[in-house]
Amino acid sequence: MQYSILGEDFAPVIQLPFARKFNRGELVPIDLSTANGELPRAEAMDLNRLTDYVDSHIKKHGAAGAWGGYGEKRDIYRRSGVFAESETFRNIHLGIDFWLPAGTEVAAPLTGQIHSFADNDSSGDYGPTIILKHRAGNLTFYSLYGHLNRAALTGLKKGQYLHRGEVFAELGQPEENKDWPPHLHFQLMLKTEGMRGDYPGVCFESEREKYLANCPDPVRFLGWEI
Repeated sequence: MQYSILGEDFAPVIQLPFARKFNRGELVPIDLSTANGELPRAEAMDLNRLTDYVDSHIKKHGAAGAWGGYGEKRDIYRRSGVFAESETFRNIHLGIDFWLPAGTEVAAPLTGQIHSFADNDSSGDYGPTIILKHRAGNLTFYSLYGHLNRAALTGLKKGQYLHRGEVFAELGQPEENKDWPPHLHFQLMLKTEGMRGDYPGVCFESEREKYLANCPDPVRFLGWEI
């Protein structure tokens, strides 16, 4: 089923001067999938090498940051036991990543309430995470923000309103975001399935269709133009 709420006026999720349209001079697409032969496993498995790869890609294109990843099959999760189940790894990415410097501000794209929050502090996990609940017409949906700074969790209350465009967090350093290059994991969910402060951002390949049906592509869902 396709959902569309294009009539809504969305604020930028990250505080760069774009909203419904990405400025290619500010954010460049990046491919971190297994199909990218320029990303050797050594780079994918090591924090410093992965950071260098992302930074070099951004610099090469003269951009402020990079974005992408919805539905990508990635090897980078092999570096963390969070994604492992015996010899099988979760490897299908369910959101969009915005690769930008630590301290970049994060804002609510649409007015919503704080559904839940947590510090998912296992190595390779989300780190500080906030989930918002939104209503647009008759549709209720949720947005998840992972790899935030730890200060973002201070003083939050369940049910607290955040208004469209309101800054509520910053991107965390690797020691806060659980050992990743600084970035925002931004994901939409139609249901949270009873989870609070957490929801899978990566699924097993065998469950791809199930999870992508519940986690629509933010680009199409929010009407962003690429």
